[in-house]
Amino acid sequence: MLHQFELFNGSLEEISSSKQLITTLNAHSFNTLKKDAAFHEALQASNILLPDGISVVLAAHLLQGKKIKKIAGDDLFRYEMQRTQSIGGKCFFLGSSETTLNLIKERAQKEFPGLQVYCYSPPYKPQFTEEDNLAMIDAVNKVEPDVLFVGMTAPKQEKWAFAHYEQLKAGHICCIGAVFDFYAGTVQRAPAWMISVGMEWFYRLIREPRRMWRRYLIGNTLFVSEILKEKFRTPVKSRLSTLQSETVKTEQD
Repeated sequence: MLHQFELFNGSLEEISSSKQLITTLNAHSFNTLKKDAAFHEALQASNILLPDGISVVLAAHLLQGKKIKKIAGDDLFRYEMQRTQSIGGKCFFLGSSETTLNLIKERAQKEFPGLQVYCYSPPYKPQFTEEDNLAMIDAVNKVEPDVLFVGMTAPKQEKWAFAHYEQLKAGHICCIGAVFDFYAGTVQRAPAWMISVGMEWFYRLIREPRRMWRRYLIGNTLFVSEILKEKFRTPVKSRLSTLQSETVKTEQD
């Protein structure tokens, strides 16, 4: 299924400042989208799909021969904050609790003093009502931010952003989930050296084994299994197709 997605292969500076839906793909989201058609559609329809995970980067190289660079949600967040500050723009955080949003706003105002920061905490529930959706859209559209960060955890955030994309008056709409907690300081991100060698997943596993073991130990194994099956199935399909073509040609002759 990986061939169905056009992974971003460039630098963030190359992304147009026009309205864009920006999402990420990692092993966990890949496993999830196979069982969630709406999530699959949201990622496939994204203007920019970032390879957020060393496993996805390696899979793209193995299956498609592409040499792409991992771009995490946190990388996107840092870039967008700096970009928006440079134009004296506005950013909007949609999602998470009031406590987390207040911590984000406090830190952002110190680190990016030229940036206008807005927040909205939607109700915490599995599914939003139409009234909830209209309230969120209205909060965003009153500001018309240059960048909208949506943090409701995957796949909820991607599906919500895709479903309401046309109604939202925002520039870049970025689904970045865990970054809200990282930036607020409520969850600690892995040290830089672990991130650089592709071991961030292991850090999260040892920090939160009860919550993360299924995602990383089972999920990553399933992802690798899918990629290997696809890798070795493709040559077989190619050979069968060639044999069928040769058979048809021989019969015609």
